[in-house]
Amino acid sequence: MSNKICLITGANSGIGKVTARELAKAGMDIILVCRNEAKGKETLAELRPLAKGKLDLFVCDLANQESIVQLAQQIYASYDHLDLLINNAGLILDKPSLTPEGFESTFGINHLGTFLLTNLLLDLLKKGNEARIVTVSSDAHKWSKWNLNEVAHAAHFKSLTAYANSKLANILFTRELAKRVKEFGITANSLHPGAVQTNFGAGTQNGWFVSLFNLARPFFLTAEQGAQTSIYLATSPEVKDVSGLYFVKKKPKTPSKEAQSDLNAQQLWQKSEEWTQLPQRLKELQKVS
Repeated sequence: MSNKICLITGANSGIGKVTARELAKAGMDIILVCRNEAKGKETLAELRPLAKGKLDLFVCDLANQESIVQLAQQIYASYDHLDLLINNAGLILDKPSLTPEGFESTFGINHLGTFLLTNLLLDLLKKGNEARIVTVSSDAHKWSKWNLNEVAHAAHFKSLTAYANSKLANILFTRELAKRVKEFGITANSLHPGAVQTNFGAGTQNGWFVSLFNLARPFFLTAEQGAQTSIYLATSPEVKDVSGLYFVKKKPKTPSKEAQSDLNAQQLWQKSEEWTQLPQRLKELQKVS
């Protein structure tokens, strides 16, 4: 794992933190991307004694597309390639809210933020050594009520449906991404980490959700257990040439019917380019980098 450079979003807590720790111990250079700078610095301090490679911290709010562009500019200024991108950051919200660009926040963060960041970093991944992109989704995608004309907006907001829609989008994004990066020797896979004892639900104060979450907590996986599939997809030679699949417990699993649709994946990609102004963002990035 030495001489490998890995960027992980949401790296200051839960399975993201465990993934960062284990890959740092294995010798990778780790770029931690966190929304909360103070917590990011705490994680950095915790990992330093364990890390065999370099550690770096960047602050980014994945709800804010301008923040994502600024992050990409900083990464290009600091690194000449990436070998691994782990799109780990995600959340669930109990009340409707909007990103600065006007999108429903769950979808805006969990999908659009991931979509934009990944595409902005692709040129660095193309220069990597057998680069891999790993995106954390969820089996909750099966609860999705998929309507491409509505998923990005909060007109009929329901917390779990919004989350499920965003996780379905993660799988569809990965499905289309795998096709687009194949010629560059890059693989892309998504995964379900399991029900994990993390602060994942910190974005909701919904009484019934919190109560249900707390009742089920004793049966949840630890963050260490939940991170295993992410680590496997990031490092295992068994999946070196595997791409476009959805994994559970380190094994490929067939996702929902909607998640298997090439048409859904293509249409989501086209709309996501529009929602993130991707062509314009890439031109801006090229001028700076």
